[in-house]
Amino acid sequence: METTTLSGIRDQLLDRRRQLETAAATRGGSGEVTRLLHEVDAALERMNAGVFGLCGTCHEAIEPDRLRADPLTQFCLDHLTALEQRALQHDLDLAARIQRELLPNPDVRFDGWDVAYHYRPAGPVSGDYCDLIPGNADQVYFLIGDVAGKGVAAAMLMSHLSAMLRTLVTIGLPLTHMMERASRVFCESTLPAQYATLVCGRASPSGEIEICNAGHPPPLLLHAGDVVRLDATGLPIGLFCSERFSSRIVRLVPGDTLLLYTDGLLEAQNASGVEYGIERLAALAASAKRQPAALVDACVCDLAAFRGARGADDDLTILAVSRL
Repeated sequence: METTTLSGIRDQLLDRRRQLETAAATRGGSGEVTRLLHEVDAALERMNAGVFGLCGTCHEAIEPDRLRADPLTQFCLDHLTALEQRALQHDLDLAARIQRELLPNPDVRFDGWDVAYHYRPAGPVSGDYCDLIPGNADQVYFLIGDVAGKGVAAAMLMSHLSAMLRTLVTIGLPLTHMMERASRVFCESTLPAQYATLVCGRASPSGEIEICNAGHPPPLLLHAGDVVRLDATGLPIGLFCSERFSSRIVRLVPGDTLLLYTDGLLEAQNASGVEYGIERLAALAASAKRQPAALVDACVCDLAAFRGARGADDDLTILAVSRL
């Protein structure tokens, strides 16, 4: 495991130990608090001995996502007891259900805008983020993002990002200030190696969209016969606590569409190891129907044809926003 990640986990364990000591002092040292203190101390001892993150049975590396989600984990998936495996499966099923509930209504339509999306985790849960949030003055925010990493840890951070952004939208901050605040909170509340790429757009009934792109693959603006790439206007959120962002304004006329996606689309590979790539996506977008549902379906079908029998290696999210 990377040194920066280990350092972050050590800080997390030490902070947890301080909280448990406080709880023991105020509550008289209950059995559960004492047990957790022993587990934290044991994890710190494994870290000092250089064996942290190795399975206690086979001594192979424990799955990194599980270790980030719970630094007290001592066994890899292959060596969990039957009871532990059932409990883990139950937790994964519940996490997947919670993620599905966080997604926007698939049939949503806002004043002047038509929207469609496709969201598919590569495993039980996803680190991709997709949301549609009503704002003030009949505005609507559309967001798509990708948390670094995969699995349970990325899914937990995605939920954290979702709650944070929904709260910030209600405050009514300028878009760039909202992104700066989100980046600072994300940076201060996660481990050093964790960050997220994110596109946040604010659409007005007039057809104007303000877009801030924090290190995410460029959305494609489909206008008349042209396909315009909207490149990043800042670094991913959470990289630096004092990060600043800029935005750009685009105006959509009836029939124009904005296509957004995560890197699970561009980096998907076929049987020969060739990536799908933005050039193929741009060519498809130029020739496909512009209605959001039809465009999203065309992307999904073309990706399936390109990939053939090769399975999905990454989470996939595609979002299309069209001016009615």
